[in-house]
Amino acid sequence: MAEIKDPENTIIIELKDGPVTIELLPDVAPKHCERMKELARAGAYDNVCFHRVIDGFMAQTGDVANGNMEKDFNIRAAGTGGSEHPNVPAEFSKLPHSRGTIGAARSANPDSANSQFFINFKDNDFLNGQYTVYGRVIEGMEHVDAIQRGEPPMNPDRMISMKVAADA
Repeated sequence: MAEIKDPENTIIIELKDGPVTIELLPDVAPKHCERMKELARAGAYDNVCFHRVIDGFMAQTGDVANGNMEKDFNIRAAGTGGSEHPNVPAEFSKLPHSRGTIGAARSANPDSANSQFFINFKDNDFLNGQYTVYGRVIEGMEHVDAIQRGEPPMNPDRMISMKVAADA
């Protein structure tokens, strides 16, 4: 079991193969961390698919508008939406996009992050300074590595649930 130092800033994502524990970095990207916790507490990430999973790069999820496999699910639309909340401005830092880090997905506009995020499969230094890093996997990366690949995947994996550890 991962040692959880700060339950209020720890996220647990349940995947088909097991839990993934993420340590949020509120000192680096407070607005992004708050948004993830807000949406997790609302259950918005539950049953949301991984709509873009590129081998040797990253797994992207978090389209709470189009990616929920319980709603009117359309894999082609997944990846185009966010939440009903306003976009989150960029919180760039010196932290590298290393294996297991959580990055904020966005459009070409640096201030367009909303609910979508990605988990890096490997060190992706070319993303440094261009996408907000706001967390890191501290346990369960093997479950992330097992996510179905594709853009979009034929049978996408999903986040069964996402919880803030303080609420679990």
